[in-house]
Order: sequence, then structure tokens, then C-alpha cells
Amino acid sequence: MPVKREYQSLTERTRQMLDAPENANVDFKREASGIKSSDLVAFANSPKGGTLLIGVDEYTSDDGLQRGKIVGCEVDDNARLMMINKATDCYPNVEVQIYIENLEGLPLMRVEVPCGPMRPYCSSRGEYTIRTEGRNRALYPEELLVVFMDKEGDKFLSRFKTAVSQLEDQVGHINQSLSHDMGTVAQHIHDLDSQLQKTLGHVGRLTDSSKKRSRNLLQTLKDSHDSIEKLERHLLEERHLAKEADHLKQQTRLTALESKLDQVLEHICMMANRD
Repeated sequence: MPVKREYQSLTERTRQMLDAPENANVDFKREASGIKSSDLVAFANSPKGGTLLIGVDEYTSDDGLQRGKIVGCEVDDNARLMMINKATDCYPNVEVQIYIENLEGLPLMRVEVPCGPMRPYCSSRGEYTIRTEGRNRALYPEELLVVFMDKEGDKFLSRFKTAVSQLEDQVGHINQSLSHDMGTVAQHIHDLDSQLQKTLGHVGRLTDSSKKRSRNLLQTLKDSHDSIEKLERHLLEERHLAKEADHLKQQTRLTALESKLDQVLEHICMMANRD
């Protein structure tokens, strides 16, 4: 539902402001042309913002108190555009809400200026003002410093909260990932332990078998060694016997040769005796 911006009579809020003097939150102005950017900046820099009542003059009542008197003003599009242009001339731009009231009589313009979220604000001329005790004044350097520190503190706190939230999310994801990974690692460790136990058992069986085969091999080597020694002794005996037989054979041949030589000599002697 759109917000109502025009009223034929005065709203209760406006009546209450007219029945009181100007203060830290209310300022009376006769015409829109009398509004300066610094007036908007003053309310935007104030803790509670403020209201400009345009088409209202200040007067002194019979009891000596200052009150607001409606004198009327231009409330056409040009007047509204003038107010919007003054708001956009501020840095940062000041947010304003414009209401037109008392159209059945002397019209006035109510301009609501909320406390700005981008404080401090300044005019196009670089003026930093604030509304206090029914008037506008310049912000003191220490006040500007406090505003800047509050502003940067809020930004830092916002960034810090965002960073913490993101960090918490990341930690949550990491914890979930670690939990999953730890479960996987534990399963791998269990599987490796099972495989290791199986391997050790297999190695034990292989070791027992290897020991048995080693003992058999040692026995076989020992038996082979004994067989080789027997073979060596046999060969030596055979060699000795062969040498004796060869010696006997040679002796026999020599004896036969000597016998033949004796026969030849005997035959020669016989031939010689015949001659």
C-alpha cells in the first residue's frame, strides 16, 4: 500500500510541532527557497534526525512562548524538486520524505529528515553541521572524530561479524569434511591392519616352511659333501691302482724286452761261434 503524502488538513504530528517552539528536532521555515543544504545536513547528523515545517513562521504567543504559525508556501512540483535537489547536493545524499498538508487552507510542506546511516554528512560547500537547542551549528573537530570512529567502528563490527559468520561456516564444513575423512582414514587403518595380520601370518607360515626347507637343504648338502668325499677317496684309490697296474705292465714289458735282447745276443754269439 503506497504511503499517503498529501493531506487536506493538518496531521496530528504537525499540530503538536506547531504548538511547541523550535527545538533540536523541529525547524520552522517560511519558504522552500530559504532552505539550505546545511539545514538538511544538520538533521541528518543529529542522533534522532528532525523535521522541517515549510510555510510556517515563528511568533510569540500571549503567554510569551514561541510557537509556529502557518503562513503557507508553494507546494507544487517545482517546490518539491527544489527540496530533492538540495538533498542530493549533500554528501552523502540526504534521504528526505516530503508531505503536503492543509491543502484546504494555507498549504505547508513537512520534510522529514531521518538520522542518516552514512554520518557524517556535509553540504556541497563542505559544511559539517548538527542541530542542537533549536539552531544549527558546525560540528566540532572532536565531534567529527567521534562520528567517524563510530561509523568506522560500525563498519568494522559489521565486517567482523560477516567474517566470523563465514569463518564459522568454513569451520563447520571443515569439521564435516574432517569427520568424513577421519572415518575414511579409520576404515583404511582397519583394512591395513587386517591385511598386515594376514601378511604376518603368511610370513610366519613361509618362515616355518623356509626353515624346514633350509634344514632339508643343509642335510642334502651334508649328504652331498659326504658323497663327494667318498668319490674323491674312490678316485684316489682308482688312480693309485691304475698307477700300480701301469707300473706292473711296464715292468712286464721291460722284462719281455730284456728276454728278447738276451735271445738276440745269444743268437749273435751263436753266429759268431760258427764263423
